[in-house]
Amino acid sequence: MGIITRRWGDPHLGRELRHPLENRLLAMCVAVTWLAVIGAVSRAYAGEPGEPLLLLSIPALVYFVRGQLFARQRINGVRITEDQFPEAYRMVADAAAVFNMRRVPEAYVVLGNGVLNAFASGHGSRRYVAINSDLFEVGGRLADPDALRFVIGHEVGHIAAGHTSFLRHFGISVANVIPGVGSTLGRAQEYTADNHAHLFCPEGAQGLRMFVAGKYLYTAVDFDAVAERARTDTGFFVLLVNLLSSHPVNTFRFAALADRGRPGRVL
Repeated sequence: MGIITRRWGDPHLGRELRHPLENRLLAMCVAVTWLAVIGAVSRAYAGEPGEPLLLLSIPALVYFVRGQLFARQRINGVRITEDQFPEAYRMVADAAAVFNMRRVPEAYVVLGNGVLNAFASGHGSRRYVAINSDLFEVGGRLADPDALRFVIGHEVGHIAAGHTSFLRHFGISVANVIPGVGSTLGRAQEYTADNHAHLFCPEGAQGLRMFVAGKYLYTAVDFDAVAERARTDTGFFVLLVNLLSSHPVNTFRFAALADRGRPGRVL
C-alpha cells in the first residue's frame, strides 16, 4: 500500500494540505468498519447465517463496484489525452506535477445531462478523474479555464491525498452507511481536496459559484457574500443539513476558501 500511496501523492505535501480533522475522522470510520467486521466474523463462527456473511462480502463488493465504475467511464466517456482536449490534459498533468505525483492519472469527459459534477476514483493501481460534460464546457465554450483548473486540481487532489484507494474505501464502507459518520469524513476530505486545488489555481476558486447559481449565472454571484453567510445563516437545521451531507454546504465551503487562515468547518 505504501508504494501505491507514494506513487500517487507526496506524503509531506499531503500533511500540509490535509484538513486537521481528516486523519482522526478516518481512524474513527475505520474503527467502526472493523468492529462490524469482527462482530460479523464472531457471529459467522457461531453459526449465524445471513447478515454476518453479507458484511464479510464487503471487500468483494467494493472491488466490484469500483471496477464497474471505472469500466463505465472508459467505454462511455471521452478520454482526455494530449491529442483529445490537450489543454485539459495539460491541466491534469500540471496538477500532478504540482502535487509531486509520479504518474498522471487518467481523465475522462462523461455525458452530464445538465448536471455539474466531477469525481475521482480508482481501480487496482490505476487512478482517474471523470468530469461531466456540462462542467467541462465551462473551461471551453464558456471561456473560464481557471474554473476548470480548480475543478481538476480538486479531483487530482483527492487522488494525491489517498482518498481513492481500495483499502480506504473498504475501511470506511460500514461508516458510510451510518448517517453523519462517513459523511463527516467526506466533508473533511473535500476541504483537503479544495486545499490542493487552491494551491494549484487559487483564482479558480471563483468558479465554484457555478455550484450555487449554475454555469450561466455564476459570474454574477458575489463569492464573498456567499462566504459571509456562513457566519449569519446558522441554526439547528443548517447544521443538520451539513451533518448529513457528504460535501460541505456551500456557505461553509466558500468561507473556508475566503479565509485561508482557518480550516473548513466540518460540523
